[in-house]
Amino acid sequence: MKHIELVLPFAIPPLPLAPDLVRELKVPALSLLISRTKAINTHQFEEFSRQLPHEAVLSGQFASSTGGNRGSGQVQEFATSGPADTHDKMHALGLNPADGHWFTLSPMHIHIARDHLVLTDQRRLELADVESKALFASALVICNELGKELVYGNATTWFLRADEWAGMQTATPDAACGHNIDIWMAKGDNELQWRKLQNEIQMQWFTDKVNTDREMQGMRPVNSVWLWGGSSRALERQAIYRPHSSLESALATKDKSILLDQLLEPALNEDWASWLDQMHALEASWFVPLAAALQGGQLSSLNLQVSDATTLAEFSVSPWSLRKFWIKPSLKPLTSLASQ
Repeated sequence: MKHIELVLPFAIPPLPLAPDLVRELKVPALSLLISRTKAINTHQFEEFSRQLPHEAVLSGQFASSTGGNRGSGQVQEFATSGPADTHDKMHALGLNPADGHWFTLSPMHIHIARDHLVLTDQRRLELADVESKALFASALVICNELGKELVYGNATTWFLRADEWAGMQTATPDAACGHNIDIWMAKGDNELQWRKLQNEIQMQWFTDKVNTDREMQGMRPVNSVWLWGGSSRALERQAIYRPHSSLESALATKDKSILLDQLLEPALNEDWASWLDQMHALEASWFVPLAAALQGGQLSSLNLQVSDATTLAEFSVSPWSLRKFWIKPSLKPLTSLASQ
């Protein structure tokens, strides 16, 4: 039998919409798993933490109760900076970074509101590789002029070496998404140097053909870059969470740590119709098979970690806990977290 750790970002519905969303949800298997739990730990992150709760788990900075119990309570240490995981991203893309301090540099769209600037979700840019490479080429010239090494990863992920910026406090794009960027911009002794680089790239891209063509097609321009994830070496993690298409594929491998991030994009963009669709898809492809695997003895235990922007909750489920027939399946343990 096998133990599985499952991370499900933004499974906790927002408080104002929770009653309406739950009314539309038809997820009996999830209700069974979430209500017949042996134990639950909840952790509250600060409102302006520079990484989301699930990101702290994925980066190995926050152990689950099965990997080292932290207990329930307030979590403060993730408020100052995002995960230092740029080396891990580079290795995953087959890159071998030179010695030094590397940041992830993400091409983004910043929305100009009436009195502030708002970072938007990069996923919805639908940035093509050919577009990204053209923008990268112009950004590379600027970085070279300013003595910074820039490396292409893929369409959404570039890498910047800036050794003297090693103390910079940065926020992940998902933590900053939908918010005033002044609060979330990189902070530190060299932040003016960073803003100079960012501003020069923004000015260069303002009239770039890539953005002219995108706007003619009704698409958002790529008008800025976001600095985050600075690191000098790879992270040391007890577990690496990987996406899988199904429980069957996960059971066929040695992977026991699984990321299901299908709810992330709808939640960040407040697209709750899509959130419901994705939740129903997860019910069919994951929650029903998980309940069956626990009841049938294929799984010995399941640690389910759910989150929103400030809360992380752990549910530990076993075949024995599912035998508690006197406990009616319900989503109340999940929705009650929305008020925290």
